Amino acid sequence: MKKLILAASLAALFSASAALAESIKIGVTPGPHAQIMEKVKEVAAKKGLDIEILEFSDYVVPNQALADGDLNANSFQHQPYLDNQVADRGYEIVNVGPTVNFPMGVYSKKVKSLDELTDGAKVSIPNDPTNGGRALLVLADKGLIKVDAAKGLKIGPADVTENPKNLEFVELDAAQLPRSLDDVDASVINTNYAIEAGLNPKTDSIAIEGEKAPYVNVIAVRAADKDAAWLKTLLESYHNDEIKAFVAEEFKGAVVAGW
Repeated sequence: MKKLILAASLAALFSASAALAESIKIGVTPGPHAQIMEKVKEVAAKKGLDIEILEFSDYVVPNQALADGDLNANSFQHQPYLDNQVADRGYEIVNVGPTVNFPMGVYSKKVKSLDELTDGAKVSIPNDPTNGGRALLVLADKGLIKVDAAKGLKIGPADVTENPKNLEFVELDAAQLPRSLDDVDASVINTNYAIEAGLNPKTDSIAIEGEKAPYVNVIAVRAADKDAAWLKTLLESYHNDEIKAFVAEEFKGAVVAGW
């Protein structure tokens, strides 16, 4: 009888634990964001939070899916990009915590240094305003061009004030930049897409963004969910020493923890 009572009690306990477990959907882009979130999922599961990871191949859909309620959170963008999306589309989406930083790199199959770029060289950059501006700022930081400082981070090719090598900027969807390397002289590529294409910013780039650039990535949620109980568990799971160690070991400095 005692064994039956104990078994029933344990069954009730496990049933209660299962009932307390929450399930959420998080949108990520392929590559490092997805890999890191898989590790976060393991940590979160131990805390009673089940995470379903959905991968998106571009930077536009994850915010729309979040705003529409198809996702509970997303993890793929930096603050300037989020700010731009909110301003342009009116999303009620907020940053709730930092994730990782991806120093942007310049890559080429035709030259080994920026100095080798000739007059009129073609350079591909992201076609979204935030990451395109970021790419131009990398080139400006390396002395290839000068840009209108009054525009801050929101710049495009029209805001280039000095271009001594007459570089031709080819604006493409960020995910397509690695494929453009055969057709351009150089490309400024977001690190998540570079890594997905087998490029390491530390060893394969001909130039890399400075570490102080303001582009730490963030977790975003709908403003209505910023105080949700599951969110606290998610952030605790991400901002975990186990995740920090995984990022350091897996990406060898190409991706760095931002918390």
